[in-house]
Amino acid sequence: MTKTKEKQLHLGVLLYGCGHHQAAWLMPDSSVERIGDISYYQSLAQLAEKGYLDAVFFADNQSFQAKDSSDMPAFWFDPVVNLTAISQVTNHVGLVSTISSTFSNPFTASRQLLSLDHITKGRVGWNLVTSMTDLEALNHSMEELPSHDKRYGKADEFAALMNKLFLSWDSNEFLHHREERKLINPSNIQPFNHDGIYFKVYGPSTTPKSPQGKPVSMQAGASKQGIALAAKYADAVYSVSWNLKQAKNFRKKLDEQVKQSEDSNRHIKVFPGLVTYVGHTHEEALAKKAALDEQLPIETALKQLSFFIQQDCSNWEIDKEVPQLSPVEEFTGPVGRYETILEIINDTQPTVRELLGYLNAGGGHHTLIGTPDEIVDQMEVWFEAGVADGFNLMPPTLPGSLEDFVELIVPEMQKRGIFRKKYEGHTFREHLGLT
Repeated sequence: MTKTKEKQLHLGVLLYGCGHHQAAWLMPDSSVERIGDISYYQSLAQLAEKGYLDAVFFADNQSFQAKDSSDMPAFWFDPVVNLTAISQVTNHVGLVSTISSTFSNPFTASRQLLSLDHITKGRVGWNLVTSMTDLEALNHSMEELPSHDKRYGKADEFAALMNKLFLSWDSNEFLHHREERKLINPSNIQPFNHDGIYFKVYGPSTTPKSPQGKPVSMQAGASKQGIALAAKYADAVYSVSWNLKQAKNFRKKLDEQVKQSEDSNRHIKVFPGLVTYVGHTHEEALAKKAALDEQLPIETALKQLSFFIQQDCSNWEIDKEVPQLSPVEEFTGPVGRYETILEIINDTQPTVRELLGYLNAGGGHHTLIGTPDEIVDQMEVWFEAGVADGFNLMPPTLPGSLEDFVELIVPEMQKRGIFRKKYEGHTFREHLGLT
């Protein structure tokens, strides 16, 4: 029997519509009819729990352009509400919601997360983002998105304030001593009177701190400000890395930033996104990818690329090389994905069609195609190199690709002793080995 290694790999899954591949909804076995059905998301979370995954995660977008007939209404439910429903049919899997500091009220957001953390006895995490589009801003009484610097200035204050609210009082101060007629200990439940640049909150929270201390803090920005924010506040980071070189570069940037922070010895866990096509043979895995790619709507793929690089690609010649793109230093949009696209172009010198093929499932995240043995070999390379403490799965189809992962890849990781065979603890912090 393989001995379980001390160092264990972590796995989350980003649940999105009927899969991350743009053609997933067009497949004959697509679950597209169910993306407005809460039982669908509950069943996906139960599947993740069957595979002993650390967490299910919802991204978020607070706008819906709905101009194109193939626009996917994947953010059908508010993520906190969706995860609350999921919490009632699962027992162990962590529950991570995206929260935008640009649009959220910290008192409300912290109370919702703490409430769910109490309901689940400590299974909650939150992913702090600053949002990306003016369309979202228009839904929040803004004319446009604030500048990158302003968004991150606000995010810093938001994160600090969320920690104040998360830890503002302990449930031990709820005494309920009938004989002494003492319900609470008011001396230890006091306002903190936060008066900052962006927020004024008297405090304390109406909800005590959570069974795991506080919800696990995640972060996903790859810009200089995003990495600085993660170094101050994050327990773990979602990252975009197309190849090992890029993954090493991100880990190095994050570690250097942590060394400059107050807690310079802290290890922040990194979870790169991972797209997998797995089969019993390499050819079977390739066929799964090819079947999806054949259905890819080129116009939709070009529209996504236009968003990623913030320029119109609709007139690009599909079978010619990708036109020259500006260096990353001149790019004003979300930097992480843009760097990835430059890296793919540098690695492969693709035609426009080939670039779309790399991007059409997961937007340029690490993509592995093959047998369980081949895929876990590559996962271990990143794991042993210290650039990935685990991965955030981005299944091309749902539930199909997640079923494949749980049935084929999880047993291979367990056989090698790098992944759990059962949940050892209950809280999300325990799953991740965090104090």
